[in-house]
Amino acid sequence: MTSPAATDPDGTAGADGGFVAEEARATRNLLHGLISLGVLVALVVGLLLAVPGLHRVGHDVAKIDGGWIVIAVGLELLSCVGYIVAFLQVFDRAPVRFGARVAMSELAFGAAVSLGGAGSIAVGALLLVERGASPSHAAERSAVLFLLTSAINIITLAGIGLGLWIGLLPGDRDPLLSLLPGAVGVIVWCAFMALPRIVDRFIGDRAGRIAVALRATGETVRATERILFRWDWRILGAWIYLWADIFVLVICFWGVGVHPPLTTIVLAYQIGYLSNFVPIPGGVGILDGSFVGMFVLFGVKATRATAATVVYHGISLWVPAMWGTVAFLLLRRHHGQPLSLRPPRAERIAARRAARR
Repeated sequence: MTSPAATDPDGTAGADGGFVAEEARATRNLLHGLISLGVLVALVVGLLLAVPGLHRVGHDVAKIDGGWIVIAVGLELLSCVGYIVAFLQVFDRAPVRFGARVAMSELAFGAAVSLGGAGSIAVGALLLVERGASPSHAAERSAVLFLLTSAINIITLAGIGLGLWIGLLPGDRDPLLSLLPGAVGVIVWCAFMALPRIVDRFIGDRAGRIAVALRATGETVRATERILFRWDWRILGAWIYLWADIFVLVICFWGVGVHPPLTTIVLAYQIGYLSNFVPIPGGVGILDGSFVGMFVLFGVKATRATAATVVYHGISLWVPAMWGTVAFLLLRRHHGQPLSLRPPRAERIAARRAARR
């Protein structure tokens, strides 16, 4: 058995005591996040039951057929699997079981701890470095994973927004609710694509921390582009991660008896998730309010939108939080155990072809 550090020329393992302390701190943060999440969810449920104006929402939630909930949970599990596939595409040589556990740990921290997308991915980088990965390599590939999943969101926002505005897709064609988000998606995408070229032209070999950081960011964007534009079936993982989660929300609306256009749900979902930058565990209250506000703008009745959103949020939080917490505890249990990296993908494909002959 060889560790990543033994096979990576840049590999450096930090002091084991430092990793133990960092992982112990991460464990405490996850535990506190789960407790806070539970308290916040209990408060939301209490409000639904106690506030007269919200009784209708509670009634709509209570009447959802259990079959819809089962389908929604299944889709959320599928979304988690999609993220695992995306993780293993970016960290191509990571052992599958270990990579899956790191990916699920990231989702648990994203759901239960106020970290945001980049912060939860940083937890994954810590787990990789603890097993011997080069800190620079783990950080760079973690950034690629973050940009990859973000790029899928941007493509979706631009495509749905512009498709709705020009009439290719059904739904409200109000420019503020279609053209504006679509244009924002296009602008962000163009900036994303242009960054490496801008860095090459205007930064070049200049010295200084800012110049070094910009060059590193440009290289990370290039690495993300290679994954996005080179066919590999595993790219489906990043798409499934997003779209399976969106369809959890779709199923929750169907469960309360409302069928908004898919474009409405997608745009409200994409814009509403911007509120996740507010440091509240799981975005409880903040994300729900953002979703409901967006759905009301799109013409969905507030009580039905609230009921669907509350159920969606509960599923999208607790499924990855519970599964990911188990994965994280399993990683902690095998702390310091050396890993054997898988061969490069080209070698694995060649070996499979040779075995079939």
